[in-house]
Amino acid sequence: MRSSAMPVVYGQPVTLSTPDTATGPGHYELLYHSLFLPGRGYAFPCDARGHVDLDRLSDRARQNYLYAKDVAGSELSLPFIERQG
Repeated sequence: MRSSAMPVVYGQPVTLSTPDTATGPGHYELLYHSLFLPGRGYAFPCDARGHVDLDRLSDRARQNYLYAKDVAGSELSLPFIERQG
């Protein structure tokens, strides 16, 4: 699956997840919330440990992921993992 649906508005459906084969069925997302714009942030498909497969992201999603990692703690919250579905 190639995805480019970043950034996201929280509270709306996001379909960026990939199944986690290590712990069985389920979908996980690595989330970064904006510290200044409530309801805004980024969501990336990940495994249960928060590892994002960069090869499965679109170019734009990959750029957004690298940006989110760089500004985590200053513009965005530190990331957290959320199970979907």
